[in-house]
Amino acid sequence: MPRSAQRASLLLVAVLGLACATNPVTGQREIVLLSESREIAMGERMYAQTRQASGGDYTVDPELTVYVAEVGERVAAASDRPQLPYEFHVLNESTPNAWALPGGKIAVNRGLLVELESEAELAALLGHEVTHAAARHSAQAFERGLALQGVLIATSVAVGDESYAPYAVVGAGVAATLVNLRYGRDDEREADYYGTLYIHRAGYDPMAAVSLQEVLLEKSEAGAPGWVEGLFRSHPHSAERVVANRESATALAAEGKPGGELGEERFQSAIASLVASQEYYAAYDAARKASSEGRWEEARGLAAVALAGKPKEPRFHTLQGQLLLEERAYAEAVESYDRAIELDGSYFLPYLRRGQARRALGDAHGARADLERSVRLLPTAEAQVALGEIAEKRGARSEALAYYRPVAAHAGPLGARARVSIARLELPHDPGAYLSARPLLATDGSLWIEVGNRAPLAVRDVVVELQFGSGRAARVSQLRVWAEIPAGETRNQATGIGPIRDPASLAQLELRVVGARIAEQGRGAR
Repeated sequence: MPRSAQRASLLLVAVLGLACATNPVTGQREIVLLSESREIAMGERMYAQTRQASGGDYTVDPELTVYVAEVGERVAAASDRPQLPYEFHVLNESTPNAWALPGGKIAVNRGLLVELESEAELAALLGHEVTHAAARHSAQAFERGLALQGVLIATSVAVGDESYAPYAVVGAGVAATLVNLRYGRDDEREADYYGTLYIHRAGYDPMAAVSLQEVLLEKSEAGAPGWVEGLFRSHPHSAERVVANRESATALAAEGKPGGELGEERFQSAIASLVASQEYYAAYDAARKASSEGRWEEARGLAAVALAGKPKEPRFHTLQGQLLLEERAYAEAVESYDRAIELDGSYFLPYLRRGQARRALGDAHGARADLERSVRLLPTAEAQVALGEIAEKRGARSEALAYYRPVAAHAGPLGARARVSIARLELPHDPGAYLSARPLLATDGSLWIEVGNRAPLAVRDVVVELQFGSGRAARVSQLRVWAEIPAGETRNQATGIGPIRDPASLAQLELRVVGARIAEQGRGAR
């Protein structure tokens, strides 16, 4: 093992040795890399962006979110960690899903609410997520994720080094990973058991945890569309869990007052508006699918059905704007995005798309304002590359680089585009960062130079400085390599020096790339 890796491992062992604690729910001893204060701060930092990346808040019926939050707070108050700053939000997404971030930050998709029958089942669902937060399942998943990033990242978190912060905020990448991480069987069993216990303590019928699991098992066995991509990705279901929940609920009922609230009428009243809108959300989802597959006429028809049925749903106006954007009807697209933002100014997507439409119309100032607003809500690669290009056009080189750099670390077309843009801005100022030069001795003793291009684009007119010796005795000359050098390739050129009789004398030769020009745009980029 390399010495640096040994030191890192020893440091991690030292940290782990000092970071054991008792789990507040199970009472078991476990390794803890995040203190409670950092766990809470982590969840708070990721919560808003994760909701943005998961469909955004459901704002059409704010009373529904208030209702869900009231049920969630009632269950959380009965948990073994009631002091956490719990929050509950309904997300505007049809995929059936629910998730919990560290520190008690919980969300449930509207697409899952319509599958439930009673307030008690909602309480069971939220109790399950409350347990994931209270028992530190989500925090442990985050710690495991950090470990996968490398030992030093994990230790920096443990010792309180803020350098890990970008992993939590850039594009909600870590949070999205947490939402989609598959919980283990032990975590799911604990979430089932304690979630059932918590709803019983809160005065709900614990058998609701059984009926909830029966519904989920039925969906799982049927491979219901949307469920595999949603809830079942992170929460695997089985008949064993249904049996375990029934045993837990029966035991709880036997220990104390049997029964408890079901709250069927309250729940059905709370979701009545959502249920009545299901056909329009189905049309909206079908329109999104059709547009993603290039079936534009079908998508426009379905979007019109959705919008006619629920004209105050901002997502429907955003979709209409997207379809107009695809048609290059930019002015009309802006009008649709205006309406979406008027109805819900808290979601990133209409700002991003309106910014793109305004940019196409030549409104750089308006585009920049919209794109910056979208980045504050959710820093997407699309917006940051566009902002970088706008800044670059204004001559704001440092600002453009600041937008490109976070995107350049990612794979895909936008990452490649950002890397090319960075090289285009940096290479003329620091060619040595992208180009290398080394001496070659030909068989006849003549000196050649090999120039390598590490940049993601082609270069030409490379200037190499040759220095023999040092101090006052140094001899300095320059050589221009006229040939175009594509990305990732090398070119050799004779220097006109030689023959060199003593190859050892090359040890006194220093080569530096001091100049280069970017070749014709688009050539050699990768």
